[in-house]
Amino acid sequence: MSDLIISKSRTKAAATSCNVSGDFYGALDHYVRRAIAQAESRAAANGRKTLRPADL
Repeated sequence: MSDLIISKSRTKAAATSCNVSGDFYGALDHYVRRAIAQAESRAAANGRKTLRPADL
């Protein structure tokens, strides 16, 4: 797996009422990468090269 695109410290800080397991970061990174890929597909289908919130 390549470098994480999410920040471990910011993810941990955002989880205010739970602890974060070590393997959660990899799963979250995968989820975010998949969301970005899907957003890119939607933008391309609409003839754009810019990702917008609606692409999510």
